Amino acid sequence: MGEQHGPAGVRVPDSRLAAEATELVRDTSSDLIYDHSRRVYFFGSLLGGVGGIGHDAELLYIAALFHDVGLGAPFHGSGRRFEVDGAQEARRFLTARQVPEDRVRRVWTAVALHTTPGIPEFMEPEVALMAAGVEYDVLGSGYGEISAADRAAVVAAHPRPAFKQGILRAFADGVQPKPETTFGNVKADVLAHYDPHFRRGDFVRAVLESPWPE
Repeated sequence: MGEQHGPAGVRVPDSRLAAEATELVRDTSSDLIYDHSRRVYFFGSLLGGVGGIGHDAELLYIAALFHDVGLGAPFHGSGRRFEVDGAQEARRFLTARQVPEDRVRRVWTAVALHTTPGIPEFMEPEVALMAAGVEYDVLGSGYGEISAADRAAVVAAHPRPAFKQGILRAFADGVQPKPETTFGNVKADVLAHYDPHFRRGDFVRAVLESPWPE
Protein backbone atom coordinates (compact mmCIF):
# COMPACT_ATOMS: atom_id res chain seq x y z
CA MET A 1 0.00 0.00 0.00
CA GLY A 2 1.35 3.39 -0.96
CA GLU A 3 0.35 6.86 0.14
CA GLN A 4 -0.54 10.18 -1.41
CA HIS A 5 0.35 13.60 -0.08
CA GLY A 6 -2.51 15.30 1.75
CA PRO A 7 -2.91 18.62 3.56
CA ALA A 8 -0.83 19.36 6.67
CA GLY A 9 1.62 16.64 5.71
CA VAL A 10 -0.89 13.87 6.36
CA ARG A 11 -0.60 10.98 3.96
CA VAL A 12 -3.71 9.44 2.43
CA PRO A 13 -3.63 5.70 1.69
CA ASP A 14 -3.72 5.06 -2.05
CA SER A 15 -4.56 1.37 -1.92
CA ARG A 16 -7.29 0.03 -4.19
CA LEU A 17 -9.45 -0.43 -1.08
CA ALA A 18 -9.08 3.22 -0.09
CA ALA A 19 -9.70 4.41 -3.66
CA GLU A 20 -12.90 2.36 -3.96
CA ALA A 21 -14.13 3.60 -0.59
CA THR A 22 -13.46 7.18 -1.64
CA GLU A 23 -15.32 6.75 -4.91
CA LEU A 24 -18.30 5.10 -3.22
CA VAL A 25 -18.72 7.70 -0.49
CA ARG A 26 -18.03 10.60 -2.85
CA ASP A 27 -20.72 9.38 -5.23
CA THR A 28 -23.37 8.70 -2.59
CA SER A 29 -22.86 11.50 -0.04
CA SER A 30 -23.36 15.25 -0.04
CA ASP A 31 -20.39 17.58 -0.26
CA LEU A 32 -20.96 18.45 3.39
CA ILE A 33 -20.69 14.83 4.55
CA TYR A 34 -17.81 13.96 2.22
CA ASP A 35 -15.70 16.97 3.21
CA HIS A 36 -16.51 16.41 6.89
CA SER A 37 -15.48 12.75 6.62
CA ARG A 38 -12.18 13.60 4.99
CA ARG A 39 -11.47 16.27 7.61
CA VAL A 40 -12.17 13.69 10.31
CA TYR A 41 -9.43 11.52 8.83
CA PHE A 42 -6.93 14.36 8.63
CA PHE A 43 -7.69 15.68 12.10
CA GLY A 44 -7.64 12.19 13.59
CA SER A 45 -4.28 11.53 11.97
CA LEU A 46 -2.87 14.82 13.22
CA LEU A 47 -4.11 14.15 16.74
CA GLY A 48 -2.50 10.74 16.55
CA GLY A 49 0.78 12.43 15.72
CA VAL A 50 0.41 14.86 18.61
CA GLY A 51 -0.31 12.03 21.01
CA GLY A 52 2.25 9.64 19.58
CA ILE A 53 -0.51 7.16 18.74
CA GLY A 54 0.53 4.74 16.02
CA HIS A 55 -2.35 3.55 13.88
CA ASP A 56 -3.32 1.84 10.65
CA ALA A 57 -3.92 4.72 8.23
CA GLU A 58 -6.01 2.65 5.82
CA LEU A 59 -8.41 1.51 8.54
CA LEU A 60 -8.74 5.02 9.99
CA TYR A 61 -9.34 6.44 6.52
CA ILE A 62 -12.09 3.96 5.63
CA ALA A 63 -13.76 4.33 9.02
CA ALA A 64 -13.77 8.11 8.62
CA LEU A 65 -15.32 7.87 5.16
CA PHE A 66 -18.14 5.59 6.34
CA HIS A 67 -18.85 7.13 9.72
CA ASP A 68 -21.83 9.26 8.61
CA VAL A 69 -23.07 7.12 5.72
CA GLY A 70 -25.93 5.91 7.92
CA LEU A 71 -27.48 9.38 7.89
CA GLY A 72 -28.49 8.89 4.26
CA ALA A 73 -32.03 8.37 3.00
CA PRO A 74 -31.57 4.63 2.27
CA PHE A 75 -31.29 4.05 6.03
CA HIS A 76 -34.15 6.22 7.28
CA GLY A 77 -36.38 3.18 7.72
CA SER A 78 -33.81 0.84 9.24
CA GLY A 79 -34.90 1.26 12.84
CA ARG A 80 -31.22 1.22 13.86
CA ARG A 81 -28.95 3.96 15.11
CA PHE A 82 -27.33 5.69 12.15
CA GLU A 83 -23.90 4.81 13.56
CA VAL A 84 -24.75 1.11 13.31
CA ASP A 85 -26.07 1.53 9.77
CA GLY A 86 -22.77 3.15 8.78
CA ALA A 87 -20.80 0.42 10.51
CA GLN A 88 -22.80 -2.26 8.73
CA GLU A 89 -22.22 -0.61 5.36
CA ALA A 90 -18.50 -0.48 6.08
CA ARG A 91 -18.59 -4.17 7.01
CA ARG A 92 -20.37 -5.08 3.77
CA PHE A 93 -17.88 -3.04 1.76
CA LEU A 94 -14.87 -4.65 3.42
CA THR A 95 -16.07 -8.25 3.56
CA ALA A 96 -17.00 -8.10 -0.14
CA ARG A 97 -13.31 -7.40 -0.73
CA GLN A 98 -12.05 -10.23 1.46
CA VAL A 99 -10.63 -7.97 4.17
CA PRO A 100 -9.68 -10.03 7.26
CA GLU A 101 -12.26 -10.06 10.04
CA ASP A 102 -10.03 -8.38 12.62
CA ARG A 103 -9.60 -5.37 10.35
CA VAL A 104 -13.31 -5.31 9.56
CA ARG A 105 -14.12 -5.40 13.27
CA ARG A 106 -11.89 -2.42 14.01
CA VAL A 107 -13.56 -0.32 11.32
CA TRP A 108 -17.02 -1.44 12.45
CA THR A 109 -16.26 -0.51 16.05
CA ALA A 110 -14.77 2.87 15.10
CA VAL A 111 -17.89 3.81 13.14
CA ALA A 112 -20.40 2.41 15.63
CA LEU A 113 -18.85 4.16 18.64
CA HIS A 114 -17.94 7.50 17.14
CA THR A 115 -20.72 9.36 19.00
CA THR A 116 -20.25 7.51 22.30
CA PRO A 117 -17.86 9.60 24.42
CA GLY A 118 -15.77 8.10 27.19
CA ILE A 119 -15.21 4.69 25.59
CA PRO A 120 -13.34 4.96 22.23
CA GLU A 121 -10.27 6.57 23.82
CA PHE A 122 -9.57 3.31 25.65
CA MET A 123 -9.88 1.10 22.60
CA GLU A 124 -7.79 0.39 19.49
CA PRO A 125 -5.98 3.41 18.03
CA GLU A 126 -8.24 3.61 14.98
CA VAL A 127 -11.34 3.64 17.21
CA ALA A 128 -9.86 6.29 19.48
CA LEU A 129 -8.63 8.54 16.67
CA MET A 130 -11.88 8.30 14.70
CA ALA A 131 -13.83 9.59 17.70
CA ALA A 132 -11.19 12.24 18.35
CA GLY A 133 -11.33 13.41 14.73
CA VAL A 134 -15.12 13.64 14.84
CA GLU A 135 -15.08 15.54 18.13
CA TYR A 136 -12.44 17.89 16.76
CA ASP A 137 -14.36 18.73 13.59
CA VAL A 138 -17.84 18.91 15.14
CA LEU A 139 -17.18 20.15 18.68
CA GLY A 140 -13.73 21.70 18.48
CA SER A 141 -12.52 19.37 21.26
CA GLY A 142 -8.79 19.85 21.78
CA TYR A 143 -8.86 22.70 19.24
CA GLY A 144 -5.42 24.01 20.19
CA GLU A 145 -3.74 20.61 19.90
CA ILE A 146 -3.47 21.05 16.12
CA SER A 147 -1.56 24.09 14.87
CA ALA A 148 -3.45 26.89 13.17
CA ALA A 149 -1.44 26.30 9.99
CA ASP A 150 -2.30 22.59 9.84
CA ARG A 151 -5.93 23.29 10.68
CA ALA A 152 -6.11 25.88 7.90
CA ALA A 153 -4.51 23.50 5.40
CA VAL A 154 -7.11 20.82 6.10
CA VAL A 155 -9.99 23.28 5.84
CA ALA A 156 -8.58 24.73 2.62
CA ALA A 157 -8.63 21.24 1.10
CA HIS A 158 -12.08 20.43 2.48
CA PRO A 159 -13.96 23.64 3.28
CA ARG A 160 -16.65 23.94 5.93
CA PRO A 161 -19.03 26.72 4.80
CA ALA A 162 -21.86 27.14 7.34
CA PHE A 163 -20.81 23.76 8.70
CA LYS A 164 -22.29 24.08 12.18
CA GLN A 165 -25.83 24.56 10.92
CA GLY A 166 -25.31 22.20 8.00
CA ILE A 167 -24.13 19.23 10.03
CA LEU A 168 -26.84 19.71 12.66
CA ARG A 169 -29.46 19.74 9.91
CA ALA A 170 -27.94 16.57 8.44
CA PHE A 171 -28.09 14.90 11.85
CA ALA A 172 -31.72 15.95 12.30
CA ASP A 173 -32.74 14.75 8.83
CA GLY A 174 -30.93 11.45 9.39
CA VAL A 175 -32.55 10.55 12.70
CA GLN A 176 -35.96 12.25 12.53
CA PRO A 177 -37.56 9.26 10.73
CA LYS A 178 -36.45 6.96 13.59
CA PRO A 179 -36.54 9.09 16.74
CA GLU A 180 -36.51 6.06 19.02
CA THR A 181 -32.86 5.51 18.09
CA THR A 182 -31.86 8.72 19.88
CA PHE A 183 -32.70 7.34 23.32
CA GLY A 184 -29.66 7.67 25.56
CA ASN A 185 -27.40 9.39 23.03
CA VAL A 186 -26.49 12.87 21.87
CA LYS A 187 -28.80 12.94 18.86
CA ALA A 188 -31.76 13.42 21.21
CA ASP A 189 -30.43 16.95 21.70
CA VAL A 190 -30.55 17.49 17.94
CA LEU A 191 -34.19 16.41 17.59
CA ALA A 192 -35.19 18.39 20.66
CA HIS A 193 -33.81 21.47 18.89
CA TYR A 194 -35.17 20.85 15.39
CA ASP A 195 -38.41 18.88 15.85
CA PRO A 196 -41.12 20.56 17.97
CA HIS A 197 -43.02 17.26 18.18
CA PHE A 198 -40.11 15.22 19.52
CA ARG A 199 -40.38 13.85 23.05
CA ARG A 200 -37.30 12.45 24.69
CA GLY A 201 -37.22 8.96 26.09
CA ASP A 202 -36.88 9.04 29.87
CA PHE A 203 -34.69 6.36 31.41
CA VAL A 204 -36.05 6.89 34.92
CA ARG A 205 -39.63 6.45 33.71
CA ALA A 206 -38.59 3.39 31.71
CA VAL A 207 -37.26 1.81 34.90
CA LEU A 208 -40.22 2.81 37.09
CA GLU A 209 -42.79 1.75 34.50
CA SER A 210 -41.18 -1.57 33.61
CA PRO A 211 -43.33 -4.73 34.02
CA TRP A 212 -41.39 -5.72 37.14
CA PRO A 213 -43.54 -5.45 40.27
CA GLU A 214 -40.70 -4.04 42.37
